[in-house]
Amino acid sequence: MKMWSKIVAVLLAMQFIPLGAAAAQAGQAELDLLTSYIGNWSGEGALVGGDQPEPFRCRLAIAKGNLQKVNYTGRCTLVDATLSISGTIAYNDAERRYEAAMSSNAGFTGIAIGQESQGRISFDLKERQKDRGGSDVRIGSRIVLIDNNSITVDFEVEFNDSGEVLTASVPFSQ
Repeated sequence: MKMWSKIVAVLLAMQFIPLGAAAAQAGQAELDLLTSYIGNWSGEGALVGGDQPEPFRCRLAIAKGNLQKVNYTGRCTLVDATLSISGTIAYNDAERRYEAAMSSNAGFTGIAIGQESQGRISFDLKERQKDRGGSDVRIGSRIVLIDNNSITVDFEVEFNDSGEVLTASVPFSQ
């Protein structure tokens, strides 16, 4: 598979990075936790599993939104490709969970559910997509908000026809 097709598949994976939510009524503790991530974040990692590791760089801005939401915008670059994402994150009291909604310049919109445990909020998403050649691709991504001071994004892309797997982990800091 050509490297450009792999890059597109990885950027498709990144579009599933969940940070965002539908309208919800949050308790003060949950809102305080979300707002503790407000600021500008950046991170670097490497895409591994191809011919050679490729540098992967991202920026993320998180700001206070309306109705007890936190808004975010982000941009990641890999070789000559760029992905932009935006959305909101909130706590839904009725469902007792964090909810993330997002959209990307690659045309994806979606919602992910966040799980809170030991100072972390983790959002996981697994999807199946088609690459540009029409082959099935399994895409998984996880974003973890950690102890009010770091964010990590991990993702994996598996090309079902070849079994090739590409992975990356991007730790963010302010």
